[in-house]
Amino acid sequence: MITPLIVGIIAIAYFFDFFNGFHDAANSISTVVSTRVLAPLAAVSLAALFNFVAFLVFGVAVAKTIGAGLIKPGVVDQNVVLAALVGAIIWDIITWLLGLPTSSSHALIGGLVGAGVTKAGLGALLFSSLNVTVTFMVVSPLIGFAVAFAIMAAMIRLFFRRSAHRVNRYFRRLQLVSSSLVSLSHGTNDAQKTMGVVTALLVSTGNLSSFVVPLWVVLMAHSAIALGTLFGGWRIVKTLGFKLTKMDPVHGFSVETSAASVIIGSSLLGIPVSTTHCVSGSVLGSGATLGVSAVKWGVARRIVWAWLLTIPASAIIAWLTYTVIMLFV
Repeated sequence: MITPLIVGIIAIAYFFDFFNGFHDAANSISTVVSTRVLAPLAAVSLAALFNFVAFLVFGVAVAKTIGAGLIKPGVVDQNVVLAALVGAIIWDIITWLLGLPTSSSHALIGGLVGAGVTKAGLGALLFSSLNVTVTFMVVSPLIGFAVAFAIMAAMIRLFFRRSAHRVNRYFRRLQLVSSSLVSLSHGTNDAQKTMGVVTALLVSTGNLSSFVVPLWVVLMAHSAIALGTLFGGWRIVKTLGFKLTKMDPVHGFSVETSAASVIIGSSLLGIPVSTTHCVSGSVLGSGATLGVSAVKWGVARRIVWAWLLTIPASAIIAWLTYTVIMLFV
């Protein structure tokens, strides 16, 4: 039976999904806005559309990893899910206020880990899946860096004899495609995380007999993240699109193509990755082709510190939240 408390927790989960879109919209639109291919409103509208339709293209492998692959199913209950969501949301709000492009995905993972360990100790964790997820936290931006660097280096070799104006005019059109791919990949990987949490909650409370994501959970997750994207955060657009490196349409295309490739590949493997990490790594890789001095490494260092703090910070907030909840249960 779905009680009012469960309904409330599900609503909080979809608020997290909305804020995920709001917080991470910058990742999919920052390059296409900074290169002036699209105005901000047009960019977020296009991103929201592809965030929503992503459910028609990909499966739910990432949802299964989040909902049943990080902490033992027997540990999951409504208090653990609530504490995890609060931990993730509060950390997202803090980093949004600071204009830092951190990962909502890893904030949720940190929240689940913190709440699960608080309830049942380290034995609550499924270290095999958790190790893969944490490894890709480091590997995915490095792959994004390498792929974007390779694409941009190839573009420089192919078009170095042509005028910059002609090249950029051509890549302005291609950026519409590559930006849409980032939004599509963001929708499938990030929306699935909320699906996983909601489905885990329904299983743990006896409302589902097995971990099978219902269609209504899928549709609501994509709707929430699409709406969040539509209202997306301009603060983080400025950090990713304008502060890390100079960018024009050919660079924007290399960044978006690289990031989308990494995210889609990870989604098909069921690995939850951060759109933020993939895009940021790709921005640095593309910018590095202009020389080391072309990248503002001070800003990049600040972003990396925020990445490193995300899982422990959201875990601590979830630990505190779970402790408070249990005082009133």
